[in-house]
Amino acid sequence: MASITTPFQTLFAVPMHCESCVNDVSSALYKLPGITKVEANLQDQLLTIEGTAAPSAIVDTIQSTGRDAILRGSGGSHGAAVSILETYHKPTLDKFVPAPGASDRMVRGLARMVQVNNSTTLVDLTLRGIAPGTYRATIREFGDLARGVESAGPVWSGAATLTADTKAQVSDPNAPRGVLGTVEVNKDGHGSVFLSHPFQIWELIGHALAVAPVSVDESKGSALENDENTVVGVIARSAGVWDNDKTVCSCTGKTLWEERKDEVKKGML
Repeated sequence: MASITTPFQTLFAVPMHCESCVNDVSSALYKLPGITKVEANLQDQLLTIEGTAAPSAIVDTIQSTGRDAILRGSGGSHGAAVSILETYHKPTLDKFVPAPGASDRMVRGLARMVQVNNSTTLVDLTLRGIAPGTYRATIREFGDLARGVESAGPVWSGAATLTADTKAQVSDPNAPRGVLGTVEVNKDGHGSVFLSHPFQIWELIGHALAVAPVSVDESKGSALENDENTVVGVIARSAGVWDNDKTVCSCTGKTLWEERKDEVKKGML
C-alpha cells in the first residue's frame, strides 16, 4: 500500500454557531496528521480542509468535538466517487427489520474516492458490523448486483482503460488493476484503510466494489459468495468541492441535516 503524499481538498458541512465553534473544530483538525489548512465559512457553516488525511478520519475528528459532519465534496469536478457497501446475505436480510423508508439491505461500509492527479486515486474505505478478521477489497468487472457479488463478475482487469499516465504507475501490467488491498476489522466489527491506486475516477464509474474475507482466494479458483461478511456496492460519481450547493432536498423538502438523520437510520456511516 502506497503512502498518501499528494494533498487534496475536501468540503464539509458542520454546524457552527460562533467563532468559538470554529476555533474548537479547527484546533482538533490541526492535531490530525496530514492536515495542512482549515478554512471556515461561519455563515454557510462550511469547512474547507486541505491535506492528506482520510475523509473518514476528518469526520471522526469533527464528531469528537460533539458536532456532526457531512462531506459535501472532495477533489475537483468529476474527480470523486462513492460506493455504499451492503450485504446480500439472504439469512441475514431475512432477520433484518429496516427503519421506515429505509433500504431493505444492511449498509456495512462506505468507500469514498478522490482523484488527486492524472494517475492517482485515493480510496477511503470504512467498514462497520462485520466479523473481525482480514478482508480484501476489489473492484469488479461489472456493476450488476441482481445477485449481489455473485453477478458482479471477476476482479476488474482495467486493461482496456489503461492510459499512459496510469501505465507508468502500474508495477505489473499483467495483474488485475482491481485489487485494492486489505483492511483489518477489529473485535468491535470496525475497520478502515486509506489506499492510493493508479487509476482515474472515470474508469471506475459503474463497476462494483466488493469486500470479502481474504480466506476466499480468487487467485486459486475460489469465487466470492453472498455470505454474511461479504459486502458490495456500485461505484457512482459524487460531488467535487463546490459542486454541491444543495441545502434543501428538491425531492423531499428536507434540510441537509434532516436528510443526514434519515441516512443514519438506514445505516449510513
